[in-house]
Amino acid sequence: MTRSVQALAYARPSSLESSQVGPSLGLETSGGLTPRGAEAHPRFFAGFLSDPRIAARGLLAVADVAAARYYQRTLPASLDPVVTGNGDRLRFESFSGCCGVYARLDVLQEGLDGREIGHGTTNVDVNPPLREALSRITADDPLHLRVGPQEMAVTTLDGPVVEKKVPLPDRWLRGFAEAQVASARFDLRAELTAAQAVAFLRSLPRSPSAGRAAHGARWVVASGGSLRPTTRPVSGAVCLPGPERLVALQRVLRDATALRVYGPVADGAAAASAWEVVLPGMRLTLTLSPDSSRGFSGEGGVLEALATDDAAADAELVSVLLAWEPRIEPASLAEQSGLGVERVRAALTRLGTAGRVGYDLADAAYFHRELPYDADRAERHNPRLVAARRLVGEGAVSLDGARATVASGDRRYQVRESGSAFTCTCQWWADYRGRRGPCKHALAVRMVRRGAPVAGGVR
Repeated sequence: MTRSVQALAYARPSSLESSQVGPSLGLETSGGLTPRGAEAHPRFFAGFLSDPRIAARGLLAVADVAAARYYQRTLPASLDPVVTGNGDRLRFESFSGCCGVYARLDVLQEGLDGREIGHGTTNVDVNPPLREALSRITADDPLHLRVGPQEMAVTTLDGPVVEKKVPLPDRWLRGFAEAQVASARFDLRAELTAAQAVAFLRSLPRSPSAGRAAHGARWVVASGGSLRPTTRPVSGAVCLPGPERLVALQRVLRDATALRVYGPVADGAAAASAWEVVLPGMRLTLTLSPDSSRGFSGEGGVLEALATDDAAADAELVSVLLAWEPRIEPASLAEQSGLGVERVRAALTRLGTAGRVGYDLADAAYFHRELPYDADRAERHNPRLVAARRLVGEGAVSLDGARATVASGDRRYQVRESGSAFTCTCQWWADYRGRRGPCKHALAVRMVRRGAPVAGGVR
């Protein structure tokens, strides 16, 4: 697994302290992007939380996921959450170390009482002493929240800078993009009341051994106002892969007003799903990969968008139209850019590989953020995409109508296409049948059909 190290520099540790206005939660920010450009310590909000106890537990849930590995648990995992100011809300996001769980807490405008909410994205320091202090908040006494430095001139203050050096696996970067792509294909499958949500979530196992007594995918389906397990993916069923991975939701159950469950159309294969707890003025969402041992990074949902030169140019055009909007409407971007809606969606997918857009299921819309990642990083380190480009460059693709032959090593693979569907004679297609994106051979064929240059010309 390729890793880099991201240095997160904070002016001071985040803390919960007493102040003239009562308890004050100061979340310190690292370097990030805002409408004014790059800032060492951006400031997004200063005001009060409408429900301090609930907000504290929601933040802890996001931090729980950032510090967790639900697969190969002995390996370390810790990445400070990302916060984005979208003008009308604050979004706190994290990814598990195993790349299989994505968490987001949306603190909506009704959950905040203060001056205007800023725009931009950065990391926030959530350290062990702060976690302990947040866990002790038991009442809804007024709590002041500051996201960013006490003073805008904080960068001129003397004293040591708090720096964390965080290993950043490429899988995590690809995971942000794949989770967004997967979520955009989900529909609402069930909505439970508070009491039903509590009963269901508390019935789930908390350990992998108890949660995986049987092999294969687990499914649930709405029935009688609740969710019941089913042995097969009937109509309306939602995959519940690794139910123990929903344990972070336990922190906010006592304050839940509803539970919404999202997923794709069930086709018999294990699939990702999203579980959204509705809270007063907030939403906490966990998105699960199709299996505890299977991270989002290998799902292949972004490969089609990455493989086209058009998407690269379109993404550059669309990116200048983004302004940290809480809701990005592809139809509106299509009108502004002069591109078709499908090309805009492909451009948004490509932007997602650099962490520049996410997807909000409750709003059924994309949103803008700016993670501090190299825009080309996910593309350079995606194994299937790299392999497909190499095959194209070697002139390994021979086209014959709807069929194609791809020479790879000492073997020849047959790829057949019909519209957007394809088949291949390789082992990858035999194992997944397109459910995890195209194999490298099909991807190479599609590149050639779209005019990618090959050694000696297209054959």
